[in-house]
Amino acid sequence: MKVKGILVHRSFQRSLLSAACCALFALSSPVLHAQQAATATPLESGIDLKTLDTSVRPQDDFYAYVNGVWTRNTEIPADKSVWGTYIELREIAQGQLRALIDATLKNPGKAGSETHKIADLYNSFMNEKARNAAGFKPLHGELARVAAVKDKKELPALFAYMQKNGIQTPFSAGVTPDAQDPDNYTVSVGQSGLGLPDRDYYLKDDDAKLTAVRAKYLQHIETLLTMSGDKNAAAHAAQVLDIETRLAAAQWTRVQQRDPVKSYNRVAFDQFATLAPAFDWQAYFTAAGFAPKASSAVVRQPSFLSGYSQALAEVPLDAWKSYLNWRIIESYAAYLDNATVKERFAFEGTTLRGVPQSEPMWQLALRFTDGAISDAVGKRYVAMYLPPETKPRVMAMYENFAASFKDGIEKLEWMGPETKKEAQLKLAGLKPKIAYPEKWRDYSSMKTQPTDLVANVRAARAWGRQQNLAKLGKPVDRDEWSMTPQTVNASYSPALNAITIPAAILQPPFFNVKAEDAVNYGLLGITFGHEISHAFDDSGSQYDAHGRLRNWWTAEDRAAFKKLAAGLVKQYGAYSPVPGYHINGELTLGENIGDNSGLSITYNAYQRSLNGKPSPVIDGLTGEQRLYIGFAQKWRAKLRPEAAIAQIKSDPHSPGEFRAKGTVMNQPGFYKAFDIKPGDKMYLPPEERVIMW
Repeated sequence: MKVKGILVHRSFQRSLLSAACCALFALSSPVLHAQQAATATPLESGIDLKTLDTSVRPQDDFYAYVNGVWTRNTEIPADKSVWGTYIELREIAQGQLRALIDATLKNPGKAGSETHKIADLYNSFMNEKARNAAGFKPLHGELARVAAVKDKKELPALFAYMQKNGIQTPFSAGVTPDAQDPDNYTVSVGQSGLGLPDRDYYLKDDDAKLTAVRAKYLQHIETLLTMSGDKNAAAHAAQVLDIETRLAAAQWTRVQQRDPVKSYNRVAFDQFATLAPAFDWQAYFTAAGFAPKASSAVVRQPSFLSGYSQALAEVPLDAWKSYLNWRIIESYAAYLDNATVKERFAFEGTTLRGVPQSEPMWQLALRFTDGAISDAVGKRYVAMYLPPETKPRVMAMYENFAASFKDGIEKLEWMGPETKKEAQLKLAGLKPKIAYPEKWRDYSSMKTQPTDLVANVRAARAWGRQQNLAKLGKPVDRDEWSMTPQTVNASYSPALNAITIPAAILQPPFFNVKAEDAVNYGLLGITFGHEISHAFDDSGSQYDAHGRLRNWWTAEDRAAFKKLAAGLVKQYGAYSPVPGYHINGELTLGENIGDNSGLSITYNAYQRSLNGKPSPVIDGLTGEQRLYIGFAQKWRAKLRPEAAIAQIKSDPHSPGEFRAKGTVMNQPGFYKAFDIKPGDKMYLPPEERVIMW
């Protein structure tokens, strides 16, 4: 759910954010509407008029009409694979975080404090001299562990150690809420082990672009193995690629992984030997810390574990040691000397995503620090950049959207009363998590070093692993956040039946502080509608109000749902962002439902805010037109072809252009707002339009 960050922007001051909060309040407050009516300076439309390409009819290509000038005049920055409205906001948040870090560096506080740890993490990343002097030495201990393995029976303990330190192994394992018992946690085991974005990169021999990437990946492995001191790097690189190809062949496709019912398979620890006999699972579960607290796990892809077991049995130990050495090197390559970092970027950045230039070191250091001690950074971010009145005002906005969705459920013609009742219960139980968490994580047990970056990487990863393991045997914490306040994104959790809207998204350009309501609905409001809709998309709709994986549908209503979903799969599957590469309509179905239903809710919420009055005309545009234009401006983006292919293969989100125009083509309000008629290129016959909620 996907999810889902060149120019350095100066931090926004508290006064500016306070104004942004007023824009939020305007979306739901009758009092503020009255204040706006009385103000001497009328509010602007908020539309970025200079990006409109009036040579294009909105009826023929709405995305080009809204963003055509921007598209022609905008170059993707050299250190980015994509550029657009979302990335602009992420850059703003990065600028805010940089100011926060700079202030912390000037006054880090006493040793062991959170501020001191933030300073340690950041400074150790920025210390090029120490990193260059160390080279591959920080990895010698872990590489020696692999070299010391004499028998495959020793691999379970080694895998457990590697996972503790955040190093990828052929399978992943962690603690998550139990989809069948959502008040309690369970161990979850799933497929992993690949270095390329998707299994297709290994298996599609008829795709010249993917086979070229695969060849460069092989060379990249060989280069880094050579740099680590491997005298037989070419042969060992071939072994690595062979193992990863075997794992890829056994993996489920990303579409298959979207099925939560087929992905829930309870297996007792003592039965794993039947599923995947070549690996000592009992030894692994004990070494990893899952046993004896747990005695079973949910297996996400059972056939993958069988395929992994077969590969483990067939491939010699020496080849597996080459693979594990590679996994260690790849895991730490971003934190080693300059030559290693440069080689990693040449493949990860340039080959995979088409990016010619790396981001500046401060930005990389910031991202590492933020990821390592996120709540400590988030706590300070909220204090510096979020006025206290924001959260209750955004909650009021959420209630407006929830009310619109509630009305929408009752008006559905394809759903019967029994299923509607359950849907309303789920909506009523949906928990909004707005701006920041009620509780912050405690980092007192994390030990940091002022100059040893790899030691800090290990410390942060081990802390995270321990926090995850500690959940076993405890009730699910429904107040826990999976995102940080400083994250420019939003999410829905089916297990918790909760949406999360972080603080960083509650600011310009998703608000125009001088704009009236319509554009703010199209820019920010859609986020609320989209995330609420995820509770009822093809995957989320299989969970009930409490987050339990349960069928609460009548057979007739589920069949009607699937028929509507098939229409979206067909529509988006016809789009081709890169010649020869079509959007996978099944992979992107959940996000496309979120966009289409979310925009419908947004339109209805805006109509509610008008209280029966016509929308104001500003800059020659009605409120409804401004709403849809704002929506399309939100999704304006340019991608490098390599990045677009990687997104098509691995990302459940459609590229921005198709999120924009593909969504509006299904909206009745859009046809009315822009007088779309048969014969126009943006026209879809009524029987082909799909809004599920």
